[in-house]
Amino acid sequence: MFIIIILLIECIFYLKIKKEVFVINNFVIVTDSSCDLPQDIINKFSIHYIGLVCNFNNSDYIEDCGKSISYKDFYDALRNGAMPSTSQINSYRFYEVFEKYAKDNIPVIYIAFSSGLSGTYNSSLIAREDILENYPNADISIIDTRSASLGVGLLVYDACVLKEKGASKEDIVSYLEDTKLKVNHIFTVDDLNHLKRGGRISPAVATIGSLLQVKPLLYMPNEGTLQNFSKVKGRKKSIKALFTKFEEKVVDVENQTIFISHGDCIEDAERLASLIKEKYNVEIIINYIGLAIGSHSGPNTLTVFFKGNDRSV
Repeated sequence: MFIIIILLIECIFYLKIKKEVFVINNFVIVTDSSCDLPQDIINKFSIHYIGLVCNFNNSDYIEDCGKSISYKDFYDALRNGAMPSTSQINSYRFYEVFEKYAKDNIPVIYIAFSSGLSGTYNSSLIAREDILENYPNADISIIDTRSASLGVGLLVYDACVLKEKGASKEDIVSYLEDTKLKVNHIFTVDDLNHLKRGGRISPAVATIGSLLQVKPLLYMPNEGTLQNFSKVKGRKKSIKALFTKFEEKVVDVENQTIFISHGDCIEDAERLASLIKEKYNVEIIINYIGLAIGSHSGPNTLTVFFKGNDRSV
C-alpha cells in the first residue's frame, strides 16, 4: 500500500511538471516561405509556414516547398528566359493566421523575411495591430530577421530546437533578437543579369562582368539588404572564396548547424559542403532557394549561412 501511494505521488508530480512545461511551451512558431527550409523540417517541428506569391508564366503560385511547381522546372524556365515576379504576403493573410491562434489564446512568434527586401514584415505589423483591436490579450511577437533564404531558416531552426528543449517564448524571442545580426549570408551568383533586373548592379557592370566571367561575392549587412564585397573570375574560384570567407567569419563552428542554399546547382552546393566537412565536424543542411528569392537571384546562386560575431566582411 505504501509503495502504491508513493507511485501515485510521483505520478501526480510528473503530470504537474509536464503540465507546466506544456504551458511554457504552448506557443507556435510561424515563418514565411523566404526561409527556404526543407519540407521535412517544416513537418518535423510543426512550423506554421506562409507562402509568398510568385507570378510565373502568367499564373500566381503560393510557395509550398516545391509541390505546386518543382524547383527544377522553375529554374529551367529561368534559364530559358522566364521573368517571374513576386509579391509580399498581405496583411489580410497574416490576420487570418494570427486570429487562428488568438482565438485559442496561443502565443505566436513570427520569424519574418527581411524588411530590407520585402514589405512582408510591415504587413505582419499591420495585421498584429488589427488583431489587438479585436483580441486585446493576443500575444504576437514579430522578429524582423534582416535575413533571407536559409538565413531566416537558420533562425527558425534554432528557435524550434530551443522550443523542443523547453525554452520559453520569451527566452526564444530574446535569443532571436540577440542572434539575428550574427547570421552571415555569403553568396555568389552565376548570371549577373538577374541582379541587374533587380537594380542591384548597373547594366554596364552586368554586361562587362558576364563577358569576363566575373562572379560577384555578396553579403547581407545589418540593414538586411544585399551588398557586393568582392569578385573573382570563374565558378570554381567563387566557391573557394565562399569557403574562405566562411572560415574567416564563423565562430564556435562545431556547435552550430550550417546551411547552404542553391539555385538548382546541387553539385556546387555539395562541393562547398565537402570543403567545410573536410575540416570541421559539423551538421550541414542543404536546400533549394525557393521561388521568392530565386526569382531575383537566378539559377546557380550559391549561399552559405552561419553564425559569426557579426555580419561585417
